[in-house]
Amino acid sequence: MSASESLRQEPSQSGTWDDVRDLPPSAKLVAKVLEYNDTMTQQQLADETLLPSRTVRYALNRLDEENVIDSRFSFSDARKRLYSLDIEA
Repeated sequence: MSASESLRQEPSQSGTWDDVRDLPPSAKLVAKVLEYNDTMTQQQLADETLLPSRTVRYALNRLDEENVIDSRFSFSDARKRLYSLDIEA
């Protein structure tokens, strides 16, 4: 096993903007909105971006695959999740 293969197998703790570069435009838009806002729910993201909820959910899933967002449960409403950007500066 080469050194480059071992690096690919270890997931990084947080992503970079380079990880976002090849994602769909909806995911880039959601990432940019999260960059300017600390934490948002899926509905808040849909309202802010004017994207359908399903598209926002897809974008969040793609961003999560690239390890560039962090999600946690909302303390005010446990049915909702709060999303924030987790990109190294």
